Amino acid sequence: MHIMYTLKFYNTLSRKLETFTPLSAKQVTMYVCGPTVYDRPHIGNGRSIVIYDVLYRLLIQNYGKDRVLFIRNITDVDDKINTAAKRERISIKELTTRVINWFNADTAALNCLHPNLEPKVTEHMPDIISMISRLIESKNAYVLNRHVYFAVSSFQNYGKLAGKDLDKLIAGSRVEVNENKKDPADFVLWKPADNDDDASSIFDSPWGRGRPGWHIECSVMSTKYLGESFDIHGGGIDLIFPHHTNEIAQSCACYPGSDYAKYWIHNGFLKVEDKKMSKSLGNFITLDELLAKGMEGEVIRFVYLTTHYRKPLNWTHNSLIESKKSLDSFYRILEQHNESDLNGKPNEDILSSLCNDLNTPKAIAGLHDLAKQYNTTGTQTEKLAIASQLYTSGQLLGLFFNSPKRWFHNTDACDEKEIVQLIDARTEAKLARNWAEADKIRGQLKEKGIALEDHENGKTTWKKE
Repeated sequence: MHIMYTLKFYNTLSRKLETFTPLSAKQVTMYVCGPTVYDRPHIGNGRSIVIYDVLYRLLIQNYGKDRVLFIRNITDVDDKINTAAKRERISIKELTTRVINWFNADTAALNCLHPNLEPKVTEHMPDIISMISRLIESKNAYVLNRHVYFAVSSFQNYGKLAGKDLDKLIAGSRVEVNENKKDPADFVLWKPADNDDDASSIFDSPWGRGRPGWHIECSVMSTKYLGESFDIHGGGIDLIFPHHTNEIAQSCACYPGSDYAKYWIHNGFLKVEDKKMSKSLGNFITLDELLAKGMEGEVIRFVYLTTHYRKPLNWTHNSLIESKKSLDSFYRILEQHNESDLNGKPNEDILSSLCNDLNTPKAIAGLHDLAKQYNTTGTQTEKLAIASQLYTSGQLLGLFFNSPKRWFHNTDACDEKEIVQLIDARTEAKLARNWAEADKIRGQLKEKGIALEDHENGKTTWKKE
């Protein structure tokens, strides 16, 4: 495997920054917890999606596309799905298909690459039953009243990922109290179906008809496609306990000698205007809401990149405005050149920032530095070289997937033909020294959200405000 740069990531498991060394010289493997498809993705979901998309792009840049295997699962069996389907009086299949389509549309709007595989829970029931059976045979799990539970006491290092011992984990979490369990810490691997469950959410098993618990699915699908041990496991910080903690326990118990995932990467929480996002506070924002209001997916993506992935992100209206301004300034540079001429390697400093624990804020600062260099450089040759670095570096971050023409001319207020006609009429008014008419036309366009810019060569360009 040809390695271009040294990558360093903060490993939640060791609580320190570590140099990334893949388990195999032939392939880098990564698993990220995907969506539970019961409702529209919100901006918190979007942050996680974009962060691991940037990581995926960096791995491809460093090792080559054919040497990176990225798996992100789809949870289409879950109590929340059952509840949502009952509430809307539709089948689970109808609900999950609809939400998966929403998810795909939103991730496309954010310019996220497709993982190599997106396995679904419903497609892996035999594998899930097989892993649970192995855990029962090894005495790491037990059957009681048609439930199957993992016996936490059977796994020595339980809680290492969360950095706490078992007693502290139990005290600080909402552990389900259930008379079926032998120990309060034990978690469910298989549960019986309820009487009013949709038939599509009920599956046959040696322990009766029912469905799997939440944690077992990720262990099954990650090891099925990446092996008993793999390189990177990612997800939100809220998944450290219990989800990822339980994944480690059941996977390592099932495969003695396995480390499961070598590097654990977690992104931080998201707040809205310094408050926790919740429907009760009225600040719950879905990606679809923003896109429906005309917000560009690239602007949303840019906001995510302005804060380091491990830090809390404070989502504000102003952050959207500032991100739009930044992108406008970059696209102004790119529109001065043909896209076919913008090629080459990403800027070394920007790439170095990403290689050091995915420091996207520093990478964004690097884009601004390139823009300053461009605007103070004299020769066209130098300008083209800087613009090329700006373009390729931005693409490594998943930016600049619009053309400058589309970026500045994308408006629903009026069509391009009408805008051009009004600009031509204004030009004629200026030639006739009819300044009042020229100002009137500028005002008309401003009301439609169109800003004009007059240049020294006599031409007038426009953009959406």
